[in-house]
Amino acid sequence: QELLQKDSENSYSILVSNSVTIAPNKTYSACVVCRGTLLGGMMRLQEKNKGFRFTYTEDPNYGPYLQSVNGLNGSTKDRTYWELLVKKANETIRLNVGIGAFIPSENDQIILNFKGY
Repeated sequence: QELLQKDSENSYSILVSNSVTIAPNKTYSACVVCRGTLLGGMMRLQEKNKGFRFTYTEDPNYGPYLQSVNGLNGSTKDRTYWELLVKKANETIRLNVGIGAFIPSENDQIILNFKGY
């Protein structure tokens, strides 16, 4: 009976891209428990894959804010940040929530795009 109560997992991928320095893209396979957040999935990925690292800060109004991926920090001085996108089938949309609120679906491609403004 314990097995029946175990939550299923959604598999998705994370694509790390860089629009500023045109570094090569890196794709990671990830999973999250059913109804789990992107932040939880990223933490699991970081534990299992030494090639993927990220940091975030906790904003009192908006929750977790993605600060760096694989050692590359967003910076107000350099006018750079990490844009969050999701590709579902043939449509890519900008997330209107952060890593602590977005819930990935099966086969989503999450795009973490380092970008200037």
